Amino acid sequence: MKVSECSGSTLAYLGDAVFSLLVREHLIEKGYGRAKDLQRESIRYVSAKAQAHFFHTLENEGFFTEDELEIYRRGRNFKSSSVPKNTDVQTYRTSTGIEAVIGYWHLEKNETRLGQFWDKIRTMMEE
Repeated sequence: MKVSECSGSTLAYLGDAVFSLLVREHLIEKGYGRAKDLQRESIRYVSAKAQAHFFHTLENEGFFTEDELEIYRRGRNFKSSSVPKNTDVQTYRTSTGIEAVIGYWHLEKNETRLGQFWDKIRTMMEE
């Protein structure tokens, strides 16, 4: 499979799963064990609003390369037929864009960039 041939929605679908796994592992390592607590805490990371905040913060820091921003735009510009009721369209599209970048890193086996991203997210959440 060529990453260049993947749609933004496909990359975002994979990125959502990768990011959710990182968050779940992190929360379990922090000692959360009850499903209710894990779910409540994970929302702080995986909600569209949280992901949009992460993207804008990192974009302002100049974290993303031009190629990564192109992948982001591919994910963001995908026209979904539905939007979650608890967020606006712009926030949802921003979160879809960042999920596409995560999916891209995963498919490219770019553990370095994925690790750098995850380190930044954890730092943001601990502040």
